Amino acid sequence: MITAASHHRARTLYFKPGERNIFFHLLTACNLRCRHCYINPDQHGTTMVSRATMEAWLRLFAAPDQESNVIFLGGEPTLHPDLVRGVRYARELGYRGITIDTNGFLHHDLLARLGPEEAILSFSLDGPDPAVNDTLRGAGVFEVCTANLRRAVARGFDVSLIYTVSQPNIAHLARMPELLETLGCRRFFIQVIGIRGKSAQSPADELQLSPEQWREIVPAVAAAAAARGIDVIYPKVYLEADEPFLCAGRVAENYFIFPNGRVYLCPLCEDFPLHAWRIEGDRLVAQPGVTEKQLFTLDIAEGCVMNKLLQPGNISYDRQGHPRHRISCCLLKQEIRGRQAAGES
Repeated sequence: MITAASHHRARTLYFKPGERNIFFHLLTACNLRCRHCYINPDQHGTTMVSRATMEAWLRLFAAPDQESNVIFLGGEPTLHPDLVRGVRYARELGYRGITIDTNGFLHHDLLARLGPEEAILSFSLDGPDPAVNDTLRGAGVFEVCTANLRRAVARGFDVSLIYTVSQPNIAHLARMPELLETLGCRRFFIQVIGIRGKSAQSPADELQLSPEQWREIVPAVAAAAAARGIDVIYPKVYLEADEPFLCAGRVAENYFIFPNGRVYLCPLCEDFPLHAWRIEGDRLVAQPGVTEKQLFTLDIAEGCVMNKLLQPGNISYDRQGHPRHRISCCLLKQEIRGRQAAGES
């Protein structure tokens, strides 16, 4: 099936001028203990932002004259008792896209309190069955997540599913398109594992895919999903020889906000005190000293300087010392549109 779908081609989603994405971590607490969780309480804090703080920070980053999107994250954001208020306040402030990234437990009776027109629900699932998923995310998680995803679809919510690929689950990725079709989910995000948080405590080769695995498996599965009418987005990861390197930190506006007030521009930096900004009161204040912003200015043969510094294990070199692959910005994505693919002959 994957081979038959190979004619569906991905396009690169280059950074859109004027678009802003606000990744708002409302808390770092979670009801799960996923093996590869990227949250680092030492760097991100252990508190939950109050309702007043949530509203103040949404105001701080609001820009109604631009296309601003907000993604509510955690920890598990549905644990926050004022999440629904945050969604509605973001809409009042002019945020256009509003997404909740959830582990699927949907605390505080979220589906009964939130209308399907108010936010996109993005569910995290890392396997096509309990045997694969629950080994990574915890016992019983697969059944709860898929049951609540079905409920959300039945209630008319726009939903998506995020699958973080790693060595423990890459062999099962090809079974996901059939599951998504069964669940009624028409948007699929395949995510590369980041070596940060809990993942950084394990040897990288136990988790990260090789370049050959990524290139052979991920695009083919994305094409197979598109053939079923599912829209797929996944990271670019490796640049072709003639492709320019583009850093989101230079040309885009992405803000990763944590409960302790740190604001990062690059998610790869989140395990370290390299944040470019911090929130003080109702102001965004530039962080002194060396931060990620200075590092973004470096041009290197390997492509992404942050990848080279923080997780160099996915770069290999030839005998002359030249990198065999250039790494793209981690925020650069590729897309295959399922609706278009489904209409092709």
